[in-house]
Amino acid sequence: MRRSSPRALRTALVLGLAVSLPALPTARALPGSPAPAPRAAAAAAPRPPAETAAEDAGAELVARRAAAAHAASGAAGSASPAGTAGRPHGGITPRGLRFAPCPVAEGLGPDAWCATLRVPLDYARPDGTQIGITVSRVRATGAGGAARQGALVYNPGGPGGNGMFFPLVAGLPEWRRVHAAYDLVGYAPRGVGRSGPPLSCQDPARYAAAPTKAPSAAPDAADKAERAAAAGAYALGCAGRTGADRLAHYTTLDNVRDLHVLRAALGEPKLNFMGASYGTYLGAVYATLHPAHVRRMVFDSAVDPDPDRIWYRNNLAQAAGFERRWGDFRAWAARHHAVYGLGRTPEAVLSSYERVRAALDREPAGGVVGSGQLHAAYLRAAYDDEVWPDRAAALAAYLRGDPGPLIALAAPDPAAAAEGENAKAAYTAILCNDAPWPADWETWDRDNTELARTAPFETWANAFLNLPCAHWPVRERQRPVDVGGPAAALLPRTLVVAAERDGATPYPGALELRRRLGSGAALVTEEGAGAHGVVGGRNDCVDRHVERYLLTGDTPGRRVTCAPHPEPAPVSLDDRAANAEGHPRALLPPVV
Repeated sequence: MRRSSPRALRTALVLGLAVSLPALPTARALPGSPAPAPRAAAAAAPRPPAETAAEDAGAELVARRAAAAHAASGAAGSASPAGTAGRPHGGITPRGLRFAPCPVAEGLGPDAWCATLRVPLDYARPDGTQIGITVSRVRATGAGGAARQGALVYNPGGPGGNGMFFPLVAGLPEWRRVHAAYDLVGYAPRGVGRSGPPLSCQDPARYAAAPTKAPSAAPDAADKAERAAAAGAYALGCAGRTGADRLAHYTTLDNVRDLHVLRAALGEPKLNFMGASYGTYLGAVYATLHPAHVRRMVFDSAVDPDPDRIWYRNNLAQAAGFERRWGDFRAWAARHHAVYGLGRTPEAVLSSYERVRAALDREPAGGVVGSGQLHAAYLRAAYDDEVWPDRAAALAAYLRGDPGPLIALAAPDPAAAAEGENAKAAYTAILCNDAPWPADWETWDRDNTELARTAPFETWANAFLNLPCAHWPVRERQRPVDVGGPAAALLPRTLVVAAERDGATPYPGALELRRRLGSGAALVTEEGAGAHGVVGGRNDCVDRHVERYLLTGDTPGRRVTCAPHPEPAPVSLDDRAANAEGHPRALLPPVV
């Protein structure tokens, strides 16, 4: 059985899913196909409001059925008799939940139980084609005489993140008091993991193909044309592998409807929810559409919910954020030059990185780590400073002639290819369906060329990751919900948490979300820090505020700050060697 370490659980919780990390967009078009010049796609039309209203009405109907099924089972969570926690409930209708031991493949251990929630693919046809949403749960312990406060549902973001792991955090000390009062509920959103059928846009082996080359800071016209052709082929692959008739039903609004039904099926009149990254946007849309069904909401690392920024402008804003965090990593490595020898200034560390990148373009490490894999591995450093020592040590080892550490952290894992391909497909489908994107290549080229002048690290990689949205084969796109508005006055207190230097969800987004959620929204800021995802073991001050809010509903005031969590300590190459497992590596000549 797969077991997760506490560090891995904390990382999964706070990172959610950075779906672009496993593999950069390939520069190869389909085998045997030419690479035509980029051209504009047909303009997408917004979906008619009447269609959205019909889907919302369908979701209300399904939620009422789920609540009735739960009530008929006699399984109201607050009334569960002692000793019955986690047992399957009889008499559930097809709209209800029947919990049973989780499949071994989930790796959740004996305390977590799983169920499948049936929901319509198309909420406008509530009795039409049904799909399954996988759900995991561990019951509240009641430790210390804590009264049960309901189910706490978690979404890790992405979009495309699989939250089935969430019950495992019950074993972490940071969650002990929360778990005493709450059932911990995870789930895989529609199209993700075993909630499906799963979304797919390309063969997993092709997704994990390596080595690849990362785009340069100033790609030439031929490279742009080739990558644009690959983006168009990828978009068509989404329709071909997922089904053109299904593809339009993977949206934030559909995820909100599924969450509404899940709440009802759990027997909860009001939702307790924690979302990270994209999960904050999901929660904010839910709060706007269903304010009377909100009890507690924690928004960790907030997406800017301004409808005009969903999603093209938000992705542009990441370029400067990632550049800032990339600079933070290089400054840290420079401060520890005595350990790593990468350079005494951030600029010198960058020079070391560029030497490795150029060497990998000439000769991929282990035959599988090219500059594309290098970039993806070091983009992770912009999300999570806990990986900084490993990243710095791998660069240092490579420059000293040992490619092993770099291969270990950057080489694709064939066993994870299907999961990674599915996550990327879900990310693409939701972002492309959620809102109109520019259909003309000139807009993308102009905006990203300008950005790359000051933020070269991630600008073009991010642009090519999202470029399938310019070719998206779904004619009608969603209209982004105007988060907040009149609903904000109906909401209970909510809590937004953010790191001041977060690159993936820049800090202005947290300010905008707090503003839109009204006077009952509080913001906790981790000053001077930039890790993406703050809750759950990274910062004790932040965790105390979150725990207090979940247990009492009290917030610390409109805006409070916490000191940053400590930077990671450097780990020397000698220490790494002493702790390494396996056989000594054969050293290669140093890179020059």
